Amino acid sequence: MSGIVSTYLNRTTKAAPLAVFRILFGGLMLFSIIRFWSYGWISKMYIEPSFFFSYYGFEWVKPLGIYTYILFIICGISALFILLGFKYRVSSVIFFLSFTYIELMDKTTYLNHYYFVSVVSFMLIFLPAHHYFSVDAMRNKMLSSPVVPSWTIDAIKLMITLVYFYAGLAKLNSDWLLDAMPLKIWLPSKVDTPFIGNLMAKEWVQYAFSWIGAIYDLLIPFFLWFGNRKWIAFTVVVVFHMLTWVLFPIGIFPYVMICSTLIYFSAEFHEKIIDRLTKLLKITPHSSAPVILQKRSSGTIAQVIVGLVLFIQLLVPFRYLAYPGELFWTEEGYRFSWRVMLMEKTGYAQFKIVNKETGKWFYVNNTDFLTSFQEKQMSFQPDFIVEYAHFLKKHFESQGHRPIGVFVDSHVALNGRLSQPFIDPTIDLSTIKDSFSSKKWILPFNDEIKGL
Repeated sequence: MSGIVSTYLNRTTKAAPLAVFRILFGGLMLFSIIRFWSYGWISKMYIEPSFFFSYYGFEWVKPLGIYTYILFIICGISALFILLGFKYRVSSVIFFLSFTYIELMDKTTYLNHYYFVSVVSFMLIFLPAHHYFSVDAMRNKMLSSPVVPSWTIDAIKLMITLVYFYAGLAKLNSDWLLDAMPLKIWLPSKVDTPFIGNLMAKEWVQYAFSWIGAIYDLLIPFFLWFGNRKWIAFTVVVVFHMLTWVLFPIGIFPYVMICSTLIYFSAEFHEKIIDRLTKLLKITPHSSAPVILQKRSSGTIAQVIVGLVLFIQLLVPFRYLAYPGELFWTEEGYRFSWRVMLMEKTGYAQFKIVNKETGKWFYVNNTDFLTSFQEKQMSFQPDFIVEYAHFLKKHFESQGHRPIGVFVDSHVALNGRLSQPFIDPTIDLSTIKDSFSSKKWILPFNDEIKGL
């Protein structure tokens, strides 16, 4: 077995697919940063709010005030340098740190594709994506190489495969397949969509979309990886993601997945792309240094780190099995598991501040502290609710209200069901410490969702 592994790790392939992936990834990230800035979202999401929700263990990560703009500039420049393959290693590290810091600043903005970008950008630090068709390769002939280890390309393919496959597994539940939820809620609101709008209110279309979505996620990466007709599979990818882009406001995610899946194509296909870019940009092709692949300790370290990242991605989506209760209800183990657009949740959370000595109490107006988007996300996510309760305790105690307890009257509706009580209203949430342990103060879900 060790011989097979060693043979695989020493196998080489043409470097063009990794170079094209680097260019597309850097370009999309640069576009994303510019788009975020142009829409005024930096100020709206990271400067104007007075309170920010933190990830457990990363409470120290906070927006930088007006200097948050500088953080985005750094992130954008590093994305440009990744595209160009200029100071690639340093640029990759800076992009990973700056982009991930941006995503950690407020948990409210969590999206699966942002997490995907952070994971992939971390992997790119250890992959030789700058050894071909890059500024670094042009400046350093000893670095330039037309081949790379095969595992460096396969690692990205495996990462994309995991995203798709786990997204498909997550759809194998009774709400999605048997009740067409939440598409039965979302699609009727799209009746004004050109050409296909009149179909969106039809129940059979909602069920068809649900089943096709699950089948697509489960199978498409394997057709791309092992199929003989990759162009047909890629056409399906483009149609699928463009349709989701038309129907749902999911930003650049469709473009990220479309461009990423190109890496499944042959090296010859990517060499044609690079040849066209060479002619378009009028770049003089440069010769590569003789290819002498030697086993280096740095290569071994890269293999271990990238392998560890992929191993973690294999396990993390199953951590929900360690928690009791319905995953969609408690959301314990929900994030970072490639569960995409699986539920429609709306909530109501009314907080009550109680003086423990006098018994006097008053309600909190959430709009005094949260944006409408933050309040919406907080109302149905338990860790948000606890963190906000601690903030309220600290805020009102600073105004002289001592000693106080923080209680919440909370109701949540999940995938078209009637609203149900969510958080135990008798629990003083300011005494609860957030952790990875089960949240026993979440009230039971009075229904059952069968499946994964």
